[in-house]
Amino acid sequence: MIKAVFFDIDGTLLSFHTHQMPQSTRTALEQLQEKGIKLFVASGRSPRALAEAEHLLRFSFDGCVLLNGQYCIAGSQVIHELPLSTATLQASIPYMKQRQIACEFVELDYTYLNHVNQKVLELRSFLGPTVSQPPVDDTGRTLSHTTYQLCAYISQQEESGFLTHVPNCRLARWNPLFVDVIHELGGKAVGLQKMLEHFGLSREECMAFGDGGNDIEMLRFAKIGVAMGNAGAPVKEAADYVTSDTDHDGIFSALCHFGLIE
Repeated sequence: MIKAVFFDIDGTLLSFHTHQMPQSTRTALEQLQEKGIKLFVASGRSPRALAEAEHLLRFSFDGCVLLNGQYCIAGSQVIHELPLSTATLQASIPYMKQRQIACEFVELDYTYLNHVNQKVLELRSFLGPTVSQPPVDDTGRTLSHTTYQLCAYISQQEESGFLTHVPNCRLARWNPLFVDVIHELGGKAVGLQKMLEHFGLSREECMAFGDGGNDIEMLRFAKIGVAMGNAGAPVKEAADYVTSDTDHDGIFSALCHFGLIE
């Protein structure tokens, strides 16, 4: 029996086209909540970036798996956190400077760039008003401020070379313009496990929805993994079920298909 459902935000709860949550999705969430099913977001967003989307979501979730599983909260309680080490960051910064790689450095309440290039501008245009535009700042902050994630503006072809200069990390991509860089022991699946343990639930009792490459492990982890119709082929292959896209009632339809709502 499904007792918990996890949702990615961008491209799943929120449409990339309208930058809104469809009414059918809101109705589905309300029906699930009425049945006592726990609801969570599972996103690459930081707490600050989540706050920037709250006026679009306008829904109270039971917990949040953020920063691709690196920071998990239920109410005001921190369930799990796994930041990047200072050694990792100091090893990567010279390489990015040499290669002129634009990168976001993500703290809990602040995100900044080392510099802005064309890829950064393209992403800003793509995401629209769902996120703020981070400022350019000194990467020396990494010595005194905890950094949980990097967002490196590199292509998929550049990933292997980049990873050799970022020790003890792994990559999670959901957009062709950039890739999320997280701790090698992290990921959304880890975040789901920590959240389920906190609520006394098992993976056999959870369902997950996603559309990006960083959702693949989450869809495989859950008892039922649902890929949105707007997801790429690798995401759909990892899922137990493929629904329609966000703009065509994908979440509502899948929940009806599995009998969780009517």
